[in-house]
Amino acid sequence: MSEKLKVGILGGTGMVGQRFIALLENHPWFEVTTIAASERSAGRTYEEAVGTRWKMDTPMPEAVKKLVVMNVNEIEKVASEVDFVFSAVDMTKEEIKKIEEAYAKTETPVVSNNSAHRWTPDVPMVVPEINPEHMEVIKYQRERLGTKRGFVAVKPNCSIQSYAPVLTAWKEFEPYEVVACTYQAISGAGKTFKDWPEMIGNIIPFIGGEEEKSEKEPLRIWGTVDSEKKEIVPASSPTITCQCIRVPVLNGHTAAVFVKFRKKPTKEQLIQALADFKGAPQEYNLPSAPKQFLRYLEEENRPQVSMDVDYENGMGVSVGRIREDSVYDWKFVGLSHNTVRGAAGGAVLCAELLKAQGYLTKK
Repeated sequence: MSEKLKVGILGGTGMVGQRFIALLENHPWFEVTTIAASERSAGRTYEEAVGTRWKMDTPMPEAVKKLVVMNVNEIEKVASEVDFVFSAVDMTKEEIKKIEEAYAKTETPVVSNNSAHRWTPDVPMVVPEINPEHMEVIKYQRERLGTKRGFVAVKPNCSIQSYAPVLTAWKEFEPYEVVACTYQAISGAGKTFKDWPEMIGNIIPFIGGEEEKSEKEPLRIWGTVDSEKKEIVPASSPTITCQCIRVPVLNGHTAAVFVKFRKKPTKEQLIQALADFKGAPQEYNLPSAPKQFLRYLEEENRPQVSMDVDYENGMGVSVGRIREDSVYDWKFVGLSHNTVRGAAGGAVLCAELLKAQGYLTKK
């Protein structure tokens, strides 16, 4: 047990914080030893602080129930207890930027689920199967922060996980124009149906800020590390336009996507490219890595949330309905688990990659 890295969860009482705690139960590399949250939760045991607000399907892990919640703003105190932290704090974007950099400056690496640092030029935003080489920008970030060990790394928005990996698998065919419409679960807003009864039998055609993220974040993931500028330079193509819709589903973001390619693939080539696609997590055999990241389902009525959202423990992406289109070249439907692959699970996989690459070590 002592060989495991000691992990803190910042914002541990919220839905994403809870998902981190559930996913890290019995993790082979990481052990949750510290939970920090707002001042109102500090000083109480985790079980008391969460009370009736535990939102996971699995019970609260026994190992965390009696941990006394610390005040997330007591940065030096929290940092002294851990080797690194996951961040799921609920604050304004500016407050998040400030507190995550403050933790990094205590020489405590921060792996964040938040959006605040996704466009900080020297902060890597990583889907481990797609752009593991972006972690190289950490050395430039450390220069800026004046740290030897500390840094901030982030994972991208949950909305893009159901289509950006698919387009990455098809990169050889040069997609250049993409239309995506995402149908997003309520847990993406940190809600359950108990919290948000207005969503039962309802659709809301707007999610604040989501469309911009969905159109721009894939380009940063497909970008390159510029050693002269000491930052990530986003790709310029493909052009993506997106609509994001909130639907009455608890977990699972579905995307309906239309693609134009410069090179004209066959359906068989597209399906084979999904089957063949793998990346660093599979090569390193990381603990949370899906064995088969992308899978194609032949049935006309798949993927479905009720049948497919937990594919590969929620870390895989299911694809279906690849068809020729009368306006675009091809269209498909993708499905990903928004709070596992799209949030806490994606961040855990990033941390596993960082450990495998030597960025996360014992203090």
